[in-house]
Amino acid sequence: MTENLYKIAALYRFVPVTDITTLRAEIQALGEQCEGMCGTLLLAPEGINGTIGAKPEALDRMVFFLDEKLGILKGEVKYSSSLGAPFNRFKIRPKKEIITFKRPEADPNRQVGEYVSAQDWNTLISDPEVVVLDTRNDYETKVGIFKNAIDPDIEVFTQFPDWVEKNLDPKKHKKIAMFCTGGIRCEKASAYMLAHGFENVYHLKGGILKYLETVPAEQSLWEGECFVFDKRVSVVHGLDQGGWDVCHGCREPLTAQDKENKSYEKGVSCPHCITKLTEDRARSLRERQSYYNSRFHGERNGEQQDHGESH
Repeated sequence: MTENLYKIAALYRFVPVTDITTLRAEIQALGEQCEGMCGTLLLAPEGINGTIGAKPEALDRMVFFLDEKLGILKGEVKYSSSLGAPFNRFKIRPKKEIITFKRPEADPNRQVGEYVSAQDWNTLISDPEVVVLDTRNDYETKVGIFKNAIDPDIEVFTQFPDWVEKNLDPKKHKKIAMFCTGGIRCEKASAYMLAHGFENVYHLKGGILKYLETVPAEQSLWEGECFVFDKRVSVVHGLDQGGWDVCHGCREPLTAQDKENKSYEKGVSCPHCITKLTEDRARSLRERQSYYNSRFHGERNGEQQDHGESH
């Protein structure tokens, strides 16, 4: 089994990056030397973000290099493992932002809220004066969420500021605690909140993944599983693989019951998208699934979507 073991690193850091072209070429060159390297890294003037996997020694070599260049170990790096490659390819993508927000006043390299450790998170969110906000997208929150947290029900992160402006007031809501999968969204959201007059802004250091890794299940205030952007689809306490799957036609998370529905076709459709599926789209998806079945047979459900902004 050990020959199929892959080490996974979910990482990000807000840090000024000046020469993206050169750095991208250096990372690509090293990646070609690292056995099993796969996943996606985003590079932007504001920093680095991504999830990568490789054979353990190769993954450590890449992380060491990224730490030399960008000091990523001063940011967030969370490790896990999988049997088999968690992604099918290795990509490095230059972007305007490492997490798309489109609000220039939200600059984590200038200011961020107060980090709260996983060990102290329960105490904070149990305070009735604290507004607890989930900054993730709606398809993620359906898989799991913290007890008593508010789900803004956003489809994309760029909708979060509009929700805040309509529903929160810095004069009334004195304490704000935010969380996301790995920490990057709530870190950027905290910069936005501070720029708009909110004073006591907190965010979960390391995100839900660090919480599930650190806090015992019997002490947990987390309800459900945590959606992740690799072939595991969801994880539970201890970061063990959960029970959710994903529709590779529409990217909606799927329960076992969803997959028993007659509208479910692996890699093509599910109950969430069957009514919107055109014949041309279905044909294209079947061709793609057939390709993955022939090339990656034995792997779990074809290729996971490249969300990139996974934290």
